[in-house]
Amino acid sequence: MIRLTWVQPEDLIGHELRQAEQEGRCVTSVRARWLAAGGHPVPPTAGASPGPVPARLRALAEQLLDELTPPPAPPGGVAHGAAGPRRPYRVADLRGRLHAAWLGRAAGCLLGKPVEKLPLAGLRRLAAVTGNWPLTTWFTERGVPPELREAYPWNRRSAATSLAENIDGMPEDDDLNYPLLNLLLLRRHGKSFTTADVARLWLDELPAGRTFTAERVAYRNLLHGLEPPHTATHHNPFREWIGALIRADVHGWTNPGAPGAAAEQARRDAALTHTDNGVYGAMFVAATIAEAAAGDVDVHHCLRAGLAAVPPDCRLAGAVRLGIQLAESTREFDEVVDRLHAAYGTHHWVHVVPNAALIAAALTHADGDFTGSITRAVSGGWDTDSNGATAGSVAGLLAGHPDRLPERWTAPLKNRLATSVGDFNGIGFDTLAEITTDLATTAPATTATATATATATREAYRP
Repeated sequence: MIRLTWVQPEDLIGHELRQAEQEGRCVTSVRARWLAAGGHPVPPTAGASPGPVPARLRALAEQLLDELTPPPAPPGGVAHGAAGPRRPYRVADLRGRLHAAWLGRAAGCLLGKPVEKLPLAGLRRLAAVTGNWPLTTWFTERGVPPELREAYPWNRRSAATSLAENIDGMPEDDDLNYPLLNLLLLRRHGKSFTTADVARLWLDELPAGRTFTAERVAYRNLLHGLEPPHTATHHNPFREWIGALIRADVHGWTNPGAPGAAAEQARRDAALTHTDNGVYGAMFVAATIAEAAAGDVDVHHCLRAGLAAVPPDCRLAGAVRLGIQLAESTREFDEVVDRLHAAYGTHHWVHVVPNAALIAAALTHADGDFTGSITRAVSGGWDTDSNGATAGSVAGLLAGHPDRLPERWTAPLKNRLATSVGDFNGIGFDTLAEITTDLATTAPATTATATATATATREAYRP
């Protein structure tokens, strides 16, 4: 029997109980009913329990998920302080910054891929045994004792393409698939796209098997006939996880100097799959990136712009502020990481709150330096490839040009990205920078004209 991850009711209920508690809701009675019936708290593996459960237990899980489903979130908008006029920027410099951002996102993601899902202790030991701690370069299996490999196995899907000895271009990853999808989104619908437009695009262009956590649940909900915003709340315990954050880069890249506009685009995108802090994570990153994309600012200014885009009293903002404060006051980054893990150790490793705190801490502690940013972000554990990708995007923008990124990070990418999205497989990062620059600097297309030109645009950039 196929045990599909992230969608089976008996596996969702444990995650929902934890998520509801983090939202401040009392779940004592529901948890007691579930455990008394023989249910498990959380799947022992990443997203699925190892075997089927009796029909009565699955039916109970469905019932309890219905009881715990939160109401759809209100439309909301950008927090006060993020809106305002676009900050001027030099159009002539934008393509170089965006090229560096694409490369930075890919390199940071690739650095974190082999150690995704590993506990922090295992990550540190694997790096240290090969003389790579503090982390300064790619992970390698060369020199790792067999007993350590057995205790802390590399990510099963990623080791073959992301260890130093195996890298040959940028392999497919959801952290790069979503930026590609958002290029298609803006080409088809312009910057005034709706959440329903995002949903239709996913059904057209995104293979269901390439989705995870909240994205997979929302995809399933779409196929069941639900529409946004119900897609984000129906049986979706992952609604505050990191998925919307990793989709935010293009919204920032295409709104240089306009963090409010970037955050608003990210909100409409995120509403398909996430609520509350899950949405705020996307808005925070989009606004941070938009400010960095305009140039002539430091990383600390950009992070402040990101924080201005979200409610100051939300859990996401509090975590980001803690990450920044620890990074500013603590000399050793390992200590920063240890204190963040102590503060947020009860969260799942894919939850947006601890990961956003870690991203902010890494960028702050490295003062925006590219190598320092991606290595710190990955060395902090949790969602290593996603954190490395976001830190790399921001730090790439701050570097300003691909030539200012260390060659050891960019050369192995071979200007080639693998993907199952659209016609982008094998595309170069230089071409992606051209597409993104066009979207950033041209007037937003209407839905009618964008739809009419979508096919021609994709053909023009076919690798």
